[in-house]
Amino acid sequence: MKKILIIGSCGAGKSTLTKKLHKILGIDMIHLDQHYWKPNWTKTDNEEWQNKVEELVKGERWIMDGNYRSTIDLRLPKADTIIWLDFSRWICCYRILKRRWNKNRVDELDNCRERISFNLLKWVLWKFPRDNRKDIIRIIKSSKNKKAVYILKSNKDIELFLSKIKE
Repeated sequence: MKKILIIGSCGAGKSTLTKKLHKILGIDMIHLDQHYWKPNWTKTDNEEWQNKVEELVKGERWIMDGNYRSTIDLRLPKADTIIWLDFSRWICCYRILKRRWNKNRVDELDNCRERISFNLLKWVLWKFPRDNRKDIIRIIKSSKNKKAVYILKSNKDIELFLSKIKE
């Protein structure tokens, strides 16, 4: 495991798992949200975003978390390991609400106050399960024989996975 791609819905725990893997493996962390969002939740324009991701994947070893369908074609070929946090939409929503309440985002974003919007909740509850999940299933199927693929559906799955990595 040298180049690890962690994908899943908002609130699934991608950044938290990235941080835990970093502590175990000593591999650089790349939280895509930190590279994408500019102050006050301003989006990076598409061309600049593509260029940033092209540079990020050039690294020798990394753990990269985030979805960003627009750059999956740049990240996937470079990764040797894919971890899909396939948590229920309800757990993800709960975690987003908890994160906002506790103000404890693991991948703190500069000048972006944590917020919960109707669009975010709509994405987690409907859009991600309906659209993105299908894409992830396709990605997993196409990568299964070429890359190490882990599908983690619970905190227990994550703990078992991390304990195997520590060994």
